[in-house]
Amino acid sequence: MAKDFKGTDDAELFSRIKIDDYMQSAVIECYETLKYILVELLSDPGEKLIIDQIGDKVSTSIQAQSFLTDFRMSGMPLLNDKLEKFLNLLLDDFENTVVQEAQIINVLQDIMEIITQDVMTHGHGILENSHSPHMDNRSDKKEQKFERININLVYNESWREKVVRLHLLLTVKESAINVPMNLEARRRITFFTNSLFMRMPYAPKVRNMLSFSVLTPYFKEDVLYSDEELNRENEDGISILFYLQNIYPDEWTNFEERIEDPKLVSVSKDKKELIREWVSYRGQTLYRTVRGMMYYRQALELQCFLEDAGDRAIFSGYRAEKKGTDHLQALADMKFTYVVSCQIYGVQKKSSQDRDRSCYNNILNLMLRYHSLRVAYIDEREEKVNGKPEKFYYSVLVKGGEKLDEEVYRIKLPGPPTEIGEGKPENQNHAIIFTRGEALQTIDMNQDNYLEEAFKMRNVLEEFVKRRRKQRKPTILGLREHIFTGSVSSLAWFMSNQETSFVTIGQRILANPLRVRFHYGHPDIFDRIFHLTRGGISKASKTINLSEDIFSGFNSTLRQGYITHHEYIQVGKGRDVGMNQISLFEAKVANGNGEQTLSRDVYRLGRRFDFYRMLSFYFTTVGFYFSSMVTVLTVYVFLYGRLYMVLSGLERSILDEPNIHSSKAALEEALATQSVFQLGLLLVLPMVMEIGLERGFRTALGHFIIMQLQLASVFFTFQLGTKAHYFGRTILHGGSKYRATGRGFVVFHAKYADNYRLYSRSHFVKGLELLILLIVYEVYGESYRSSKLYFFVTFSMWFLVASWLFAPFVFNPSGFEWQKTVDDWTDWKRWMGNRGGIGIQPEKSWESWWDGEQEHLKHTNIRGRVLEIVLAFRFFLYQYGIVYHLDISHHVTSFLVYGLSWVVMATVLVVLKMVSMGRRRFGTDFQLMFRILKGLLFLGFISVMTVLFVVCGLTVSDLFAAVLAFMPTGWALLLIGQAFRPLFGRIGLWESIKELGRAYEYVMGLIIFMPIVVLSWFPFVSEFQARLLFNQAFSRGLQISMILHGRKDTISS
Repeated sequence: MAKDFKGTDDAELFSRIKIDDYMQSAVIECYETLKYILVELLSDPGEKLIIDQIGDKVSTSIQAQSFLTDFRMSGMPLLNDKLEKFLNLLLDDFENTVVQEAQIINVLQDIMEIITQDVMTHGHGILENSHSPHMDNRSDKKEQKFERININLVYNESWREKVVRLHLLLTVKESAINVPMNLEARRRITFFTNSLFMRMPYAPKVRNMLSFSVLTPYFKEDVLYSDEELNRENEDGISILFYLQNIYPDEWTNFEERIEDPKLVSVSKDKKELIREWVSYRGQTLYRTVRGMMYYRQALELQCFLEDAGDRAIFSGYRAEKKGTDHLQALADMKFTYVVSCQIYGVQKKSSQDRDRSCYNNILNLMLRYHSLRVAYIDEREEKVNGKPEKFYYSVLVKGGEKLDEEVYRIKLPGPPTEIGEGKPENQNHAIIFTRGEALQTIDMNQDNYLEEAFKMRNVLEEFVKRRRKQRKPTILGLREHIFTGSVSSLAWFMSNQETSFVTIGQRILANPLRVRFHYGHPDIFDRIFHLTRGGISKASKTINLSEDIFSGFNSTLRQGYITHHEYIQVGKGRDVGMNQISLFEAKVANGNGEQTLSRDVYRLGRRFDFYRMLSFYFTTVGFYFSSMVTVLTVYVFLYGRLYMVLSGLERSILDEPNIHSSKAALEEALATQSVFQLGLLLVLPMVMEIGLERGFRTALGHFIIMQLQLASVFFTFQLGTKAHYFGRTILHGGSKYRATGRGFVVFHAKYADNYRLYSRSHFVKGLELLILLIVYEVYGESYRSSKLYFFVTFSMWFLVASWLFAPFVFNPSGFEWQKTVDDWTDWKRWMGNRGGIGIQPEKSWESWWDGEQEHLKHTNIRGRVLEIVLAFRFFLYQYGIVYHLDISHHVTSFLVYGLSWVVMATVLVVLKMVSMGRRRFGTDFQLMFRILKGLLFLGFISVMTVLFVVCGLTVSDLFAAVLAFMPTGWALLLIGQAFRPLFGRIGLWESIKELGRAYEYVMGLIIFMPIVVLSWFPFVSEFQARLLFNQAFSRGLQISMILHGRKDTISS
């Protein structure tokens, strides 16, 4: 900027510099740092005086507004090049110090010559007037100025850091707004600096702060990825390592530079081990969580050092001074404890399976690396009592020794805790006794922490001392989360935005003014003493406490606790990133909310809250899921009401009324207005508000538009069905269960059979039912109703049907590639044809899956069975209404027509039963007999159809109408048969029910699969889908198509 400036006015030059605050700060920092480095490097006082005089000249010129007169800007490029060379020499490692010193002196003399001769107008006068006394006594005229330097400074870490900083400022050419280049680093720095301006308590000294513990439950998730897992290729030829190298290219480049630098890499670690750690730190692994939580101890040691050290120690650098300061580590250990509750660590230790042994060794390595880490586990032992062997259970705490773990404590338990209650809460409950201090932070295994945030832990803990309304102290401190898994796919971005809005603006409002914030499984900090004396932090009753996290918040509030929320500190958290993972998570949460609705805790809170707080509590917990269920039920009630009106002729008579006919236009306009709001756009309003508050409303509007273009409305409408289905099923039948979602890297193709198993009952069946309702409503009302009115009334419902039927395939990577579509169809047919049985997994056989889908009916009560049957009766309405509209009925309204329709239905079922029995009895041994039977049935069918067409007046439209009438009836009979399974099993009809169910599954699977086949014929559909799913990655120039198709380069290990 300076060299290109052609004017002579100082004010104009400095105004250009000050336009960008970052630029102004960088210029000032470069000037002051260079001056400091030169003064410290030079040994001669006279030469230091020259540097000071040059600095004085700069200050005087700026004040007198004669800077451009006293300094020539044309010499700045040459000076910049010499400075860059000078700094590189200071940072380089020379084996020969004499050579390094000589080169530094030569470049330093060139720099001073450029400054005094080329840049300064009167610089030679400074050199002539600045001779030191011993300079005048130099006898050798070859000895010049700036030859005496303190070369030992290049080994001073603190001084070298300043050189590195100046080198970065001079060499990095990017705009200040793009520094650092890594988006994650930029986000962390931005949040940290912004948080320093938020209101937070003053931090006490480390020795005076509250002590705290961190507790993480672990079962058998990934600890550290193995070499085999890193390089194992999926069906597309993509490995985890290749995937991450393309997703995080800049971080991989930096990692390669680090491992080539011997000063930055431990000699004890080989390259493969470092790569394993690099990958694991980017996944949702225990290694990442432990590393993040141990930042607390590192931050406490540094803060303790800064409190006790003098100025000289501080300026010499923490790394240089911390050796030998054992009291720093001792004080940090007094204030911080980290316990990982590895439930089956003892089993893994004794196991011979490769994965268990790998997990054990990796956990042991963590304890050996972090000496303050403690691992708790449940140990099962067999001991003899009165000569008889009995099993005993212990809670055991171990720590890392020299090479193996060492037992610290062992506490006898009354029984196996994880069999009595839910696994995760009991895993926390048995280990909580090993924690220490006044505060306890609960951290899940998919969370992370940052060093800069760990520095603020002292401030957060002071919130426990700070009194609030009615002199009450908090019992739970809620913290903000950052979702670190939202950077690749659109689904991950949707979930990240949704979760971010909930953990920020949502919980902010819940805590104040609504005062109904609870504990949601986030990195909250508990008043440990308060909760240990009032029931603990995890209620663990089987089934009812499936969502154990929120019950600890219920318990704290019921016992007069006070819960707050704080956003000046954040903790990282991973979320599910694939469609199926997200749906499993939503199903688990919906099940948990169903159990909450039935719990005593919610009843007691509702009874004790005041009216306004009770409403806030309702709408922010179970009310949200209840409202989702009511929304879906409203669609059903509306369409079944319309079905009755159109089949009974009531709608036609209403629209034919003169008064209604004249106001039809106004009615259509009103329906058009409300149909817009039915799109579900209001669900994204909290996200828009949060992004607007943090990053500006223009950015929020842009995000909103991009989300709609990426079909966010389709995704959230689909998840609405997930919430409604699982919440409603839990209310009706109970029996919710934990659903493992998996925390891997999900950018692979899910097979059609997998999607069908997961969404058949929750979405596909309901979507097809609504589809039939909409078709019947359209067909039988088309003659008298305007198409515009039908569109306005049913537009949002068609959108709902399309979302429920096809969202899993739209958001399925490579969902419309022809070869994968063919493979999916082959796999689905094989799965449908396989027989089930004891030990056959649902993934292998349709029969095993079908039995598993009825698990809730095995444990339900009589009320649940009756309601299931009553709800199934709605399918009989189709047959009752449609048969009177058939041409063959000749407009006869007698009940006899409906009775004859049941005769037809029974005949069809009998024929299907005969075919099934014939296949089973004659299909193998008497094939000729079976073929004769099928031939006779076919001839009989042709004869009957001929008579019906010729004599009775049956038409082709009647055949399609009969399908719409009788298919729902058969489904109703199937549902009733499932509800009465014990009865049908005793009378021998259960196999017939199963075959009927298989037939319906074939029909539904074919109907849903046909559009996928059609779209797979067009290659551009697959390309469009890839762009839709991975727009975030495309915007960063990543090779997503390369990842999806497996066109990868050879990667050297």
